[in-house]
Amino acid sequence: MTPLVLVHGFMGGSAQWDGCRDTLQQHADVIAVDLPGFGANAHLPPIDSIGGYADWVARHLRGLGVEEYHLLGHSMGGMIAQEIALRDGERINRLVLYATGAVGVLPGRFETIEHSKRRAGKDGPAATARRIAATWFLDCEAATGYEHCAGIAAKAKLAAINAGLEAMQSWSGEQNLSRIRQETLVLWGDQDRTYPWSQIQMLWETIPNTLLAVVPGCAHALHAERPDFFTRLISDFLDR
Repeated sequence: MTPLVLVHGFMGGSAQWDGCRDTLQQHADVIAVDLPGFGANAHLPPIDSIGGYADWVARHLRGLGVEEYHLLGHSMGGMIAQEIALRDGERINRLVLYATGAVGVLPGRFETIEHSKRRAGKDGPAATARRIAATWFLDCEAATGYEHCAGIAAKAKLAAINAGLEAMQSWSGEQNLSRIRQETLVLWGDQDRTYPWSQIQMLWETIPNTLLAVVPGCAHALHAERPDFFTRLISDFLDR
């Protein structure tokens, strides 16, 4: 089977896919990466550019001997996936852009990136992890998957938090969307506090070969809020 590469977002990690990995594994060989500075790779020096993360993922996959793959990017990972699609496009079969957008400085984000930087420096990484993870869920701290995601987020040190924020702040892929040639699924929860509909609409309308799935009553962590529905959408797309 063609591997499915999962790229997590800001303060995420490969463990965030634990609730849906087994189901996805029935449709593709799942490769979940941990970006430098996050998750299981929190000990590695972080990278402060989206292009730099994209290059790291491409090198990592070559090191694993992966020749062809499907690619899914979540949130900041979706920005990275867009860059990988441009750099490594001949190897990518299908692309999933999940709860993400084409610009790093997001209009309508729950708070500005500058504000996130200031609060992270003041509050520290542990409190920042819990606060930001809460915004990913419709029910915030009361959500079933919140503690698991907050625990993954807490692995990131302040240097990685700042590097990730810098990477997003300095990136825009809007001018490159029409160059993405893979069949693409754009996936979004309609209560997402981070990425507004305008960002999703831009991906859907500008990438040439695109399908759209909007899930009602979910926020930024559809994979944790509705894992069965999430895996059904992804597996149906891969099996088309």
